[in-house]
Amino acid sequence: MNKTLRTTFGDGGVATVSFDRPQASNALNHALRDEFIPELQALNGSPEVRAIVLTGAGRSFCAGQDLHEAAAMTPGLVPTWQAQQRAMFQAIRDLDKPCVAALNGAAMGAGFQVALCADLRVAHAGVRIAQPELKAGIASIVGSWMMTLHLGLSKNMELSLTGEAIDAHQAHALGLVHHVVEAEQVLPTAHRLALSMAALPLTAFRLTKQRFRELTQGGFDEACAAGARLQAQCYAAGEPQRVLSERLGAPR
Repeated sequence: MNKTLRTTFGDGGVATVSFDRPQASNALNHALRDEFIPELQALNGSPEVRAIVLTGAGRSFCAGQDLHEAAAMTPGLVPTWQAQQRAMFQAIRDLDKPCVAALNGAAMGAGFQVALCADLRVAHAGVRIAQPELKAGIASIVGSWMMTLHLGLSKNMELSLTGEAIDAHQAHALGLVHHVVEAEQVLPTAHRLALSMAALPLTAFRLTKQRFRELTQGGFDEACAAGARLQAQCYAAGEPQRVLSERLGAPR
């Protein structure tokens, strides 16, 4: 089976986990999610790893859900798909160690949601961010909930209901991105931030993250349950299949 992740280990115990499907703009599919979840759990349990950086191979961070996989989805498969997506997000949320998302390129839909699960986000000026699910006939449920943790209702509705992209400077002004640096400095800056947090007292850091998780877990669980229920309705209506098949060049 082709590997969809690449993990490297740097100075100071920083593990860099790269989505490694550059030919698909690092879009999330079953194989990638299936590899990502145990990888993060193993890194979280390793005493040699002090911090984790998430990034993407090639020119994208993560383009979101793989469109071929999404186009082939059926209402009956939606609960399993959404459960795996939830487990991927939860694996990031469960990290006791610092986690920084290094946005080397576009972060779209579920890819942006992955970044929102990290503690901090670093990007460069050319990065584009969006929640474009609606454009694919898929209701924006989990992503719109995640943005409630960072945005007021008005801006959240604009981004969720239009699916339009914003750039890194706009995302920084909204608090969705913490640092905007030169493109070649994204990964070094993410490593520096990860190491800085890793140098803090471990127990206090772990318990602070735990408390943030406790504060948001109920809302996360409810959003994921709603996502599974409402995405099944979208697929029952046939909109994602129609829109995505047309986008992929195979009109029904």
